[in-house]
Order: sequence, then structure tokens, then C-alpha cells
Amino acid sequence: MLLAIDTSTGTSVAVVGRTGTLAERTSADTRGHAEVIGTFITEVLAEADVAPPALEGVAVGMGPGPFTGLRVGIAAARVFALGIDRPVLPVVSHDAVAYGRSERVLVVTDARRRELAWSRYAAPGADGLPVRVEGPALTPVAEFDTVTSVAGYVRIDAATIDAGLLGILALARRDAGLPPGPSAPVYLRAPDVTLAAPKKVTP
Repeated sequence: MLLAIDTSTGTSVAVVGRTGTLAERTSADTRGHAEVIGTFITEVLAEADVAPPALEGVAVGMGPGPFTGLRVGIAAARVFALGIDRPVLPVVSHDAVAYGRSERVLVVTDARRRELAWSRYAAPGADGLPVRVEGPALTPVAEFDTVTSVAGYVRIDAATIDAGLLGILALARRDAGLPPGPSAPVYLRAPDVTLAAPKKVTP
């Protein structure tokens, strides 16, 4: 079993096993990640009747997503995994949306600021795992026809990422012996606030 967390859009937290999702909580609020994530973790563990030491690890969506929201989920996953001495299993968040689809798909999420994040997927292979052929990438809404003009893909606009699917995908990838997802968050855009360069002091 895994605890699964994604905050690349709204907030989604789930407990999953190899038989499916055991408990899940989701909020579409793109600004309230920090306020709900602790409650969601507590609730899904209680509903699934799972003690933290029984978990195999913590799956976490690595984006694409805005800096502020995405780091809340990643930090929570890393701290929780550290506390129970289990691994973090990173997953590209768009892969969870494509998982389980049999056709070629274009996954799209709102990156705000009149931009859309997207990834393109071929039809899955025999193992059923998503095959990403392009992205994640960021494109202004006004120019998005350059992305959708590629024929043969079913567009999926995801308002939230299903943590249940993300966790099940993480388990499937682990069971297949595949390497983990990206170790660094997929922000696609620099944070609004950066550290100022230190002032030079002349003697």
C-alpha cells in the first residue's frame, strides 16, 4: 500500500493498494493546499484503517505545476516518508491522467497566467503504462492551437490530479521494476520570489 499525494493543481490525497483506491480526498482549490493536506492525510489513513508503518512508501506528483502549490505536496510526502522510513516514489502528475486510457491522449492542466501545461501520450503498450512522447511543456492559451493542431489525440483537461490513480501507477511502475520518476519538481516556470544576490561590501 501507498500514501499518494498530488498538489500540482488542487489537492488530492489517497491510500491505494494493488486492488485499487482505499480512500481518497480531493479539493479543487488551487490556493488552499497547505490548509487541507494534513487533514486529508489523517482522514484517508483513518478511512482505509491503515497505520503509517504498514505503507510501502509515499507516491507524490512532481508536476507540472506552479511553484507554491507543488512544493506543499512534495514537502509533505518527503517528510511523511522520512517519518516512517519508507521511500518516496515520484511520478509526473500528467502520467496519472493518461494512465488507464487506451487511446493517444493530450493531457492539459491550467498553469494559470493564461498558460496551459500539457503532455502528449502514445497508446500504451502491453503493460498498460502511459507512454509520454512529448512534454510536460508550457504554452500560452493564445497559442495553444499549435499544440491541438496535431491530429489523432484525445484532449483531456484535468482540473485536479487523481491521487488514487497516481498511487496505483506508482505501484505498477515499481512492480514492473521501472526507475522512479523525476527527483526534481517539474515547475516549468521560475518562482515569483527569488533570493536577492548578496550585496558586495567594499573594505
